[in-house]
Amino acid sequence: MFHLLAWRWNITAAKGFAAGRTPKGTLAPAEWTGLLSLITIDPDHAANVDLSEPVIAVPVPDAGGPLVIDGWHRIYKALTTGTDRLPAILLTPEEERICRIHGGEKGYGWR
Repeated sequence: MFHLLAWRWNITAAKGFAAGRTPKGTLAPAEWTGLLSLITIDPDHAANVDLSEPVIAVPVPDAGGPLVIDGWHRIYKALTTGTDRLPAILLTPEEERICRIHGGEKGYGWR
């Protein structure tokens, strides 16, 4: 599970959707530096991640852009090693909705 503020996603489901897909884009780790303060990173784990494995991002409804839900240790490692691009897979809005456990219209009090 990836949890950010009041939103949560099932990463196992997201990886299932991403499995076998060729990344159609890349991500610039430097553009995600600001969010790292909200993410718990284990530097020892990050040192051993594979930067060729694509990060997974989802479109967040009404938020104006994608959010990385899998790959924060890769982003951290890329920033610390000077890697300027990472492969990325963007799930569809339908896939995002299936993977989302909580947040948006799946929040408390939604009718």
